[in-house]
Amino acid sequence: MSALPKRRLGRGLAALIGDDTSEESVVQDARHLRHMPIESMRGSPNNPRKNFGEEELDDLARSIADKGLLQPIVVRPLPGTSRYEIVAGERRWRAAQRAGVHDVPVLIRELSDGEALEVALIENVQRTDLNALEEARGYAQLIEQFGHTQQRLAEAVGKSRSHVANSLRLLNLPESVRAYIESGQLTAGHARALVASDAPGKLADKIIALGLTVREAEQLHRDTQAGESEVKRAKGKPVKSTDVLALERQLTETTGLRVEVADKGKGRGQVVLKYKTLEQLDDICARLSRG
Repeated sequence: MSALPKRRLGRGLAALIGDDTSEESVVQDARHLRHMPIESMRGSPNNPRKNFGEEELDDLARSIADKGLLQPIVVRPLPGTSRYEIVAGERRWRAAQRAGVHDVPVLIRELSDGEALEVALIENVQRTDLNALEEARGYAQLIEQFGHTQQRLAEAVGKSRSHVANSLRLLNLPESVRAYIESGQLTAGHARALVASDAPGKLADKIIALGLTVREAEQLHRDTQAGESEVKRAKGKPVKSTDVLALERQLTETTGLRVEVADKGKGRGQVVLKYKTLEQLDDICARLSRG
């Protein structure tokens, strides 16, 4: 599938989905605007949005029943049939069915499979509340199938490059954690803390069990990482005998400095004198010189 040219992004994309308010675009839309039976359309299998919240659809259905469908649905003809595939506006189409609407306004666009997919992905990311994983999958699909760089993709959807990069990292999370995000038990903010964790599954379980906010989850992640670092450092240190510990205390009291003794066995080892000021360093040098 061929990628859309750059002119299709930005204002060009707005024209495709009926958001361009320039005089020329409005005139063109008026020429292409039709009213079409709702049963003559179908959803797109490539729509990045897979979850349509029941409460959200009910709210939109009530609005459509009260005021009508104010924004047209963008469709494209399905070759060899009298039916159309929805390019942008599947949520509105579903809500219109709930509202008992039989005919809806549509804008008909002649788009290839590749063009329709790219428009659907970008339109969803720009204008709807995709969950964090749906957004990440949309970015990945645009990069893999259309050769977008992260920077160009960020510009197209109005996000920062770091936002796109962090979103893509969510796809590397374990399946159990991704399920929490898709079900709404974890937010995108929680997910960002999990991406940086060495044990995202355990951290996710704790966040849900304790009902932590995003800030609390980030703090828990930092505390967990700090604790693991201390354990690693402790494991790397040899266990000192009581004689060596007693010698360290004696030398510390005698010199007034922090002293560590590392006994490596067979009569070998090292003594470390720690100072906090240049005056203490001068004192150490003077004592060693006198010896």
